[in-house]
Amino acid sequence: MHWMETDECTPGGVPAALTERLDARRLCMRGTRSLPVRCVALDAEIGVRSRCTIHPQRPSACREVDASWEHGAPSSQCDRARLAHGLPVLTPRDWAWRDDVANDDRPDEGDDSPPPPSRPPVAA
Repeated sequence: MHWMETDECTPGGVPAALTERLDARRLCMRGTRSLPVRCVALDAEIGVRSRCTIHPQRPSACREVDASWEHGAPSSQCDRARLAHGLPVLTPRDWAWRDDVANDDRPDEGDDSPPPPSRPPVAA
């Protein structure tokens, strides 16, 4: 990513403390240049659950790769990454939880209980 994507230059940008310098103009997320590759912002038990701890502030490189079927279409880059980590590719069914959550968000008459938590799919 370009160094200007960090919160040192752009309010709400990528936390600079989580990056390391590649060259005079570019940075990368800490952990992405080591083996095994593991972004410092990834909170995951691969194959069980995963999430980006800085998702709203993620770098442009991460924003450019959609999870397969997240927006109604497959992603060959997502599929290749998942297969490389021994995970099955995502299918439209993996996103069905969104419909469940949307339907659960409508309170039943007299039901003042909070909606259930969202259940995102496991991502690579």
